[in-house]
Amino acid sequence: MKKYLAEMFGTMVLVLMGCGAAVSLGCTNSDPETVVGTAIAFGLAVVAMAYTIGGISGCHINPAITLGCLLSGRMNSKDAGMYMVFQVIGAIIGSAILYVLTSTSGLEGTGANDLQANGAGTIPAFGGLLAEIFFTCVFVLVVLGATAKTNGATNNFAGLAIGLSLILVHLCCIRYTGTSVNPARSIGPALFQGGSALTNLWIFIVGPLVGGACAAGIWKMIETEK
Repeated sequence: MKKYLAEMFGTMVLVLMGCGAAVSLGCTNSDPETVVGTAIAFGLAVVAMAYTIGGISGCHINPAITLGCLLSGRMNSKDAGMYMVFQVIGAIIGSAILYVLTSTSGLEGTGANDLQANGAGTIPAFGGLLAEIFFTCVFVLVVLGATAKTNGATNNFAGLAIGLSLILVHLCCIRYTGTSVNPARSIGPALFQGGSALTNLWIFIVGPLVGGACAAGIWKMIETEK
């Protein structure tokens, strides 16, 4: 239960800090500095939690990562299911805290993911889905590689590598979907924001999970024996 609670707490912090930064900065694609700031906030949140709860639960704080670990044989199905449940609970708690803060401060939004404007309307659902699949695949592959036992001493820097890769993914993907690559991170904010964020939520659940599964498949093909 302690590792499940650690996942809940870690995901709560990720959503509160990452989405909180997006709201505070007023993140829009027309203002590059807000995009950069939001990307850095998500990356730093992962680094902070990796070195806080990594020794307890591995600091997945993302159902896509948990699925990748399950499919690559690093955990059993019971733990994977419980991780995902507690990650979603943590995301909802983090979003609830953010909602209270914004609604009592005259601010709007909870940093929910949604299809972004492309000049002629919005990014098509298929385009957003592909972006989430591809970028999640890259992100989860970094996680699997950085935490592999075959990496030896570099495991000590896994949290930093994963956090920096999340910054990179955000810089590339925000233009399409606001960057989810994490179903829990999308579910919590969408429940409080509603509207199209809730309507398009399926993209940010299906895309990251498919991407995580693809990453597991790629890792199993390239992984070497110790």
